[in-house]
Amino acid sequence: MFLDRDGTLTEPRHYPARPDDLVLQPDVGAQLRALQHAGWALIVVTNQSGVARGFFTMTTMDAMHERLRALLIRYGVRLDGIYACPHHPDGTVPSHRRRCPCRKPAPGLFHQADHDLHLDLTQSWTVGDSPCDIEAGRVAGTRTALVGRHPYSNESRGLHCETTTEALHVVLGADDRAK
Repeated sequence: MFLDRDGTLTEPRHYPARPDDLVLQPDVGAQLRALQHAGWALIVVTNQSGVARGFFTMTTMDAMHERLRALLIRYGVRLDGIYACPHHPDGTVPSHRRRCPCRKPAPGLFHQADHDLHLDLTQSWTVGDSPCDIEAGRVAGTRTALVGRHPYSNESRGLHCETTTEALHVVLGADDRAK
């Protein structure tokens, strides 16, 4: 299970730059725990261009991810990995100003997680709140679930749900890996 961070797992914030900016979406912890108990790997894949734009540092981004892990552990949820792209071609930080294969909608983060964790991408899902999340998941070979209200939701070839919790519930109910 590939999960976007901002606006999917956490409440939408415009360039969250501090660990306290991360607040979990309502009821997401219980659904993630149920998926984990059902055998799903839980992997965060997130574009973090705030690093390239100079809004926060890699150290701050790492602290935000530790905060995310701490928020989820309260629900008994352990993430199997967090993969983040700090790059952006229009960034102001020279070391992170570039196009790269890991920035969604490219599938680089998915391929790195697959390499590290030995996943079956065709049996995986991507849950995200933007077209680039869905496109990255589709290109990587996963099934997809777009969350939120979007004018382009009918163009999505995957599942579309109002909330992350709803999408996770549907995925859990549709789990055919053990059938």
